[in-house]
Amino acid sequence: MVAVNIVYNVGSRDEDPDHTGFAHLFEHLMFGGSRNVPDFDAPLQRAGGESNAMTLTDYTDYYLTLPAANLETALWLESDRMNALAFSAESLEIQRQVVIEEFKQSYLNQPYGDAMLLLKPLAYRVHPYQWNPIGKEISHIANAKMEEVKDFFYRFYRPNNAIICIAGNLDMERTKDLVFKWFADIPAGEPLVRNLPQEPPQLEPRYLNVERKVPNDLLVKAYRCCRRSDEQFYPTDLISDLLSNGKSARLQQGLVEENQIFSNISAYVTGSFDEGLFIISGNPCEGVSLETADAALTALLRQLHEEPVPAAELQKTKNKIRTLLYYADLQVQDKAMNLAIFELLDKAERYDWEESLYEGVTAEQIMEISGKLFTDNNCSTLYYRAIE
Repeated sequence: MVAVNIVYNVGSRDEDPDHTGFAHLFEHLMFGGSRNVPDFDAPLQRAGGESNAMTLTDYTDYYLTLPAANLETALWLESDRMNALAFSAESLEIQRQVVIEEFKQSYLNQPYGDAMLLLKPLAYRVHPYQWNPIGKEISHIANAKMEEVKDFFYRFYRPNNAIICIAGNLDMERTKDLVFKWFADIPAGEPLVRNLPQEPPQLEPRYLNVERKVPNDLLVKAYRCCRRSDEQFYPTDLISDLLSNGKSARLQQGLVEENQIFSNISAYVTGSFDEGLFIISGNPCEGVSLETADAALTALLRQLHEEPVPAAELQKTKNKIRTLLYYADLQVQDKAMNLAIFELLDKAERYDWEESLYEGVTAEQIMEISGKLFTDNNCSTLYYRAIE
């Protein structure tokens, strides 16, 4: 088997604030057929392959796997939609309705679905991370015009703005020849120049209270944190694992098992290419107010700054991270995706450094970063209150 992964250097951060959701719309349009291949999936399935895609704030990823003998089929399909995507009124209308329905089902008609739609603009005031890849609102996709869609495509979906990574059982020279055969003649496109507004430092705590018809209250706290490429990312990400990775993690033990403040709670780092968020969210137990739960969580976070993490706990967390990294290296699809993303972030070789960078995190770094990270002035808090 081989995996073909193409990362386009475009995400929701590249959208106009009044025309959001376009990168995600293209995730659907790219499967709607090209000038020479009206149905992308049909020839791929006949070749024994399967494909998918995902849209994030920083990039859009298209990936497929198929038998190694049929590699050229994948390159033919990918090159044709890069060079000659079909822009028909019918295709745009079909995919527009699919995205609108996804917006409704996943974000508007699902319990807690709009939580991140509410939290992002609270944490970001000027940076385009203030909206999700799905977009700010349905009207931006509902009113998208064909010329706007074409302009977005020809600006971002060009060879000079894409990284292709092929992994698996392949011959290197033959693979290079095939890539040249199918992609060399596609016009490169204009150089991409980003001039994104930079988010100023947060200097005060921010709160938002909303009421929704949901089963239980929800507390969500977002702390501004570093870029994915910063050295501080590794201790910051390790802190999220200390707090939330497994049944013995601190949030589970301290706030769920022992004190029964929350019925469930988790933490993660967004890992954004620009300054990201450290997000903690959970449902308080019945009878526990959001304010009480918030205070208990804040007290637990303070311990990370006041007391060094015991060596055994720190090493156990590093072992879990190492295991996840090993599992991520087992499948050719994951290899191709990770290498392409790291090439976009910096360089592909950096992927091989991940284990040693996590292993090098010290208890002193965790104390220092926690003291700067978990402060009220650096936090945006969503109180999502349940009503009947």
